[in-house]
Amino acid sequence: MAVSDLAHASKVSASARGGHVDIARLSVLALVAVLALLPLLAGGFLLYSLSLSIANAVAVLSVSMLVRYGGEVSIGHSFFVALGAYAVAIVEHRLGLSIAVSLPLAILLGAGGGFIFAFPSRRLSGIYLAVATMALALALPEILIGFEKFTGGFEGLYIAQDLVPGVSKALQRYYVTLVVLIVVCLALAHFRKSAQGLALLMAQAQPRAAEAMGITRSWARISIFTVSAALASLAGALTGFASSTVSPNSFTFFSGVFLLVGSVVSLNRLSLPAALVGGAFITLVPTYLAKAGDWVPILYGVALVAVTLAANAGDLRRFVPGRRAR
Repeated sequence: MAVSDLAHASKVSASARGGHVDIARLSVLALVAVLALLPLLAGGFLLYSLSLSIANAVAVLSVSMLVRYGGEVSIGHSFFVALGAYAVAIVEHRLGLSIAVSLPLAILLGAGGGFIFAFPSRRLSGIYLAVATMALALALPEILIGFEKFTGGFEGLYIAQDLVPGVSKALQRYYVTLVVLIVVCLALAHFRKSAQGLALLMAQAQPRAAEAMGITRSWARISIFTVSAALASLAGALTGFASSTVSPNSFTFFSGVFLLVGSVVSLNRLSLPAALVGGAFITLVPTYLAKAGDWVPILYGVALVAVTLAANAGDLRRFVPGRRAR
């Protein structure tokens, strides 16, 4: 069966579940409506935190996409997030251009960086790939400080230009990140049903069958890591725009770990609600538990273990005798 046939079968199956799909779509539309009206109720620091949560939701999606389609875990996606954030800041400082120009550039830089990393490591998987990405996260702060002429060193760079002159910065931060997140979720929903998406899933689940159809696993790994890195860089551009500043302190080793935690908390799902849960968790928990100090990473670890155990328990319950009859 060709990949195009699988895509058609997937669409037929989706249409057969029309009632459930309609309810899900209505729920998502209601969520979007609530998000669109939130600035009427929230303001100040809360609106700023929500903007960062939405930007981080895109970063969580980038990690979840790698897990879903590549079956791999990355601890160093903060590297590509930083690439996008600094792209926006440097383009503004050097060329005087707004995020309208630097956003596409950030995506291209992320895709290029992802490909450069993925190609030589295309045969790595599991713990070996995770360690390789960890090297990116560990090297990132030193790289940012070492290229002080471009990155601003320890102080970082400030992003001041507005996308829409005359509109308050707080509203721009919020609505720009929200619109981009919605577009990304729609694109991922389309990709999930496309022949390309099914080909990547097949390369992960049935590598021999995929190779018989001309889909090599190494090509699939390079492709999904490149797309995932581009998405992470897009998230970085949004993070820089939403926070109005970028610095090495925002992209430490733990930044990559927290993105992975956010992906796990969202159950690696590529939906708008799941992404928002993951983004809010990694943004609001350290913000509103700042007094906890060194306990914040411990809380992240506890949450990571709890969600993992809960997810595994949910999988196990499906195989417990008598569960289906209840």
